[in-house]
Amino acid sequence: MAWILLIIAGLLEVCWAIGLKYTEGFTRLLPSVLTVAAIIASMGLLGVAARSLPIGTAYAVWVGIGALGAAVLGIFLFHEPVTPARVFFLALLLISIIGLKATSGGEH
Repeated sequence: MAWILLIIAGLLEVCWAIGLKYTEGFTRLLPSVLTVAAIIASMGLLGVAARSLPIGTAYAVWVGIGALGAAVLGIFLFHEPVTPARVFFLALLLISIIGLKATSGGEH
């Protein structure tokens, strides 16, 4: 269950990271409220998941999901550059997230 919560927390991190772009410096009310709600929910779920997962693994996976998701959505939503090197390093990030999950030894 902790891993499911951690994945949801990571997806919410993607939401708030992308949401920051839409807040326009927290000058737009609805995007700002939704972004802050996503931040609170994301960190709350990370905290719950970290009760039974090693904090180093939980935090790294949470950040990794957020970074990977924000970078991929940045490409599609904001037309950020797609280069072979960028795709390569995003793939490495995905492999790192999978590797941390595979070597975590389960819940503690």
